[in-house]
Amino acid sequence: MALAWWRLELAALPELEESLVWKLDVLGIPRVALQHRPEAPDQRQLIAWLPEIDWPADQRQQLEQALAGLADPFGLALPPITWTHQADEDWSLTWKQHWQADPVGARLLILPAWLECPEEHADRLVIAMDPGSAFGTGSHPTTRLCLEAIETMALAGLRVADLGCGSGVLGLGALKLGAASVCAADTDSLAVRATTDNAALNGLSGAVAVRLGSVEALAELLDGQPADLLLCNILAPVIEALCPAFTQVLAAGGVGLLSGLLVDQAPSLQRVLAEEGWQGELTGQQSQWGLMTIKRAVVA
Repeated sequence: MALAWWRLELAALPELEESLVWKLDVLGIPRVALQHRPEAPDQRQLIAWLPEIDWPADQRQQLEQALAGLADPFGLALPPITWTHQADEDWSLTWKQHWQADPVGARLLILPAWLECPEEHADRLVIAMDPGSAFGTGSHPTTRLCLEAIETMALAGLRVADLGCGSGVLGLGALKLGAASVCAADTDSLAVRATTDNAALNGLSGAVAVRLGSVEALAELLDGQPADLLLCNILAPVIEALCPAFTQVLAAGGVGLLSGLLVDQAPSLQRVLAEEGWQGELTGQQSQWGLMTIKRAVVA
């Protein structure tokens, strides 16, 4: 008997997207895609495929209840979930069809590794990605905010530190835009592998050093020479916990881009950063997500 699948689909609200992907992975559901039209990056659909044999009706109902609980802290209701039966030979091809060439900002193009660059985007800088994990390929608002910000910077010759690198897309974008090198770290071994593999896809393995761990591992990679630019796309509470060590990874005259926060979390994060000698300014916003730029505070 051929294996069949259930296809789960729901609108991925910006506040819930990361939690939904995390929860599905924890529950042993790694076959996940996030779909959006290039002209509407904040209107996203989450799609997951579940083996039919493992997910009878009662289990699917329990899954819906588990996902609904993720919305409670935000005072939201989980969008309706639709279930579609799908034959085995279709699911992997369908999964790939949900990834398309994705222009970001004025100069960058995120391109799934199996696709050719569309002619209309031939003048863009291509970041080839293999979206085979839940780490994303740049479509999340926080990632786009950061890529759009680095696109406006003069990066030639700069050393970049990427804390919480995930797929490596931010560091690779910086290299495509002229940065000299990237040191990256993530606490997830799958992220380290994804960044390594994606660097190879782009022919940039020699410019990327990646290590398993947090800010201490990143400092070791930098070997006593803090970076000119710090990229940090992680959740605000984690940033707050890590910022006392930012002096080890970001030079006194450097710039940091923090892009994993909700806009209403910015005031609290600014206060914590100020206590550590950093001046933070909210410099970008998409939907409810924000981008904060940090520099060393000027002492009067």
